[in-house]
Amino acid sequence: MSNSVFVLDTNKQPLTPCTSGMARSLLKAGKASVFRQYPFTIILKKAATKQEVKPCQLKLDPGSKITGIAILQENKLIWAAELAHRAQQIKNDLKSRRSLRRGRRDRKTRYRQPRFLNRTRGKGWLAPSLEHRVLTTMTWVRRLIKFCPISSIVMELVRFDTQKINNPEISGTEYQKGTLYQYKVREYLLEKFNRTCAYCGAKDTPLEVEHIKPKSKGGSNRVSNLTIACVPCNQAKSNLDIQVFLSDKPSVLNRILKQTLAPLKVRNAMPGKVLSSNGGRKLTRKPRQLPSSQENLTNAAAVNSTRTQLFNSLKRMGLPVTTGTGGQTKFNRTQQGLAKAHWLDAACVGDTPKLEIITNQPLLIKCSGHGKRQVIHVDKFGFPKLNKKGELVRKLALVKTVKGFETGDIVRAVVTKGKKVGSYLGKVAIRSSGSFNIKTVTETVQGISYKYCKQVHRQDGYVYGF
Repeated sequence: MSNSVFVLDTNKQPLTPCTSGMARSLLKAGKASVFRQYPFTIILKKAATKQEVKPCQLKLDPGSKITGIAILQENKLIWAAELAHRAQQIKNDLKSRRSLRRGRRDRKTRYRQPRFLNRTRGKGWLAPSLEHRVLTTMTWVRRLIKFCPISSIVMELVRFDTQKINNPEISGTEYQKGTLYQYKVREYLLEKFNRTCAYCGAKDTPLEVEHIKPKSKGGSNRVSNLTIACVPCNQAKSNLDIQVFLSDKPSVLNRILKQTLAPLKVRNAMPGKVLSSNGGRKLTRKPRQLPSSQENLTNAAAVNSTRTQLFNSLKRMGLPVTTGTGGQTKFNRTQQGLAKAHWLDAACVGDTPKLEIITNQPLLIKCSGHGKRQVIHVDKFGFPKLNKKGELVRKLALVKTVKGFETGDIVRAVVTKGKKVGSYLGKVAIRSSGSFNIKTVTETVQGISYKYCKQVHRQDGYVYGF
């Protein structure tokens, strides 16, 4: 059972969705043509007789990584999709851009001046990785309203208790006790400083908790004022200020001051972190996977941050918007014996009577972006790449289309002669010579002439599948 097919009249107004069999009959009889491939939509060639348009209901199950989307018509699930966000990719790209710009400043080369006086954040500001979740969800809500007669929207407005995730029995004043309350501070510091002396780097020796700013001079017992040190270094420092004790080691002083302010999560999650060790060698630590509990907290925080803004954006659409809780969604799903899936969770949001599942093949939508605006190729260190002639390797940035095709378009190529005879369906990468590359599900085929290509779907920043 596949998704229902969206139908538009001659004025591009949405009609009642039809079954895939009915859509095939209309296309075969020449009464309709394909308007859009994803989501599959047909448009009638002649004005149909006046018929009643049955209203549909759009349901959303917002998630940190995947948002479930479902369309119901009279308690029948006729269309479903799962929208995969790319928030982590956005975060990594921003980090990469920041490191490249800072690297140019440190090298005293031409660079973009840092801007800070015009960086005031308005009310309701969200980080780019969080705002992306709201914008992509709203994009698909607007898109579905154009293709389907949506009359109301239901959204799961869930609020996660991040402390209850770690401790289901928490209550009362226990909420006032942070994650480090009665925690073994010594073990925390050992993990944070890689079980080495912060001052000399000694390992496999007894280590003691050390106050960076001595208590005799007003230092506190906060974790940000504590480090770990071997017995000789601890005794040598005594009650000296750390600036005095490490006056002849400015690099060690800067490292300790930065490391004490960084949370444990950042230290463990930073890929390619250069760690000091005995003998002055530099070792590169592989990226460490965050524990599942930490990942759950991160995902819950993302949903908590975006839920209100998404709800307000939906209300501005002008359609009736209702909400449901996470517990209500789970109850509806278990009562009806449905499997755990994002699109089924979306169908069970809010008040849901007995569902009739018309489709069991949701459209899988993955955010891929619209590419980069970067003109010059760079290596992993941020330096421009040069070809064999010593010339800069430039990207095809100024030329947007070649022979009517654009990078990212989904095309079907039927090659009838040559070494690459066959049929290929996938995303195309254009070349100014007219010889394209096609990335299929299993491989990337290079050197396909534009003459064999036929456009199936224009690039829109998403990758589709079933």
